[in-house]
Amino acid sequence: MHIEHVAIWTNNLAKMKDFYQKYFEVESTELYLNPKTQFQSYFLNFKSGSRLELTTKKFLSGRVADSLGYSHIAISVGEKADVDRFTKRFVKDGYPLLSGPRTTGDGYYEAVIQDPEGNLIELTTD
Repeated sequence: MHIEHVAIWTNNLAKMKDFYQKYFEVESTELYLNPKTQFQSYFLNFKSGSRLELTTKKFLSGRVADSLGYSHIAISVGEKADVDRFTKRFVKDGYPLLSGPRTTGDGYYEAVIQDPEGNLIELTTD
């Protein structure tokens, strides 16, 4: 078994797609649109085979999850030097660095940044 994909609700589908394509070299599917419900989505395909689904529809709720549910997405970018390089690029481009780069208590070398809508991305080694 494996996780096939993770989906993220988003307010600005195009901006989020552009972000993930720019930084993580994902390939995007064509826009899916359900005319009846106004649901729209893109699947973003990583070279490793994992996928991220970006979704939106009219009248999304203002749901905030501070303690339960989704916490972050961890994306392996290679070696320690790659984590450092990605981190510097995100900071240079104005994205918040929330922690790291550092080696965690459980042995991960990581840095945590935010995407354009505040979702946490953990950049980590292989």
